[in-house]
Amino acid sequence: MTIYDVSMTIDSMMQVYKNREEKKPKITIDQNFEQGSTYESRLDMNLHTGTHMDFPLHILKDGNDSNALDLEHLIRPVKVFDLTMIDDSIDSSDVEPLDIREDDFVLFKTKNSFEEAFNFKFIYLKEDAARHLAKIGVKGVGIDALGIERDQKGHPTHRALLGKEIIIIEGLRLKMVEEGNYFMFALPLKVRDVEALPLSVVLTSI
Repeated sequence: MTIYDVSMTIDSMMQVYKNREEKKPKITIDQNFEQGSTYESRLDMNLHTGTHMDFPLHILKDGNDSNALDLEHLIRPVKVFDLTMIDDSIDSSDVEPLDIREDDFVLFKTKNSFEEAFNFKFIYLKEDAARHLAKIGVKGVGIDALGIERDQKGHPTHRALLGKEIIIIEGLRLKMVEEGNYFMFALPLKVRDVEALPLSVVLTSI
């Protein structure tokens, strides 16, 4: 069995959305061996930093938050689609020919997976593609960008998916993963009452 860790590594110099300073993780030492008998560190970061999942509350005022977490939707088969030929955005004409069916969880591999620094022109999912996926009735959509959309006024891509309780995973790293079917283990930190959760995502061959 081949195991692919498709999560971003958390460190203070990692790629963050729009290079915003407040998005960068801060790792500090609470205690070292000069101060005591143990070594302890502290991590301070935005919940949308690195690989993470969005809950409807991220965009929808009365949307569900992390208390609605259901691991059955995150430990399951997934389909990875190679869209590295796309230069700007994924629209409905790109996803309509794909073998996507009701209850599928789809992950889109794009040029983003090959970018180590934040690219302000990252590949994103357009509203029409999101609406097409919602109409099919997918369970989740993952992408290898720190945002599933790029500067769309009103966040229509998020709304089209989260409005239908479709899981969004952002910040995947799919460079080493070929198109195909995999089994996904997407394990979040267990935090109550929040709009996003950091994820450790592993794919295994089926």
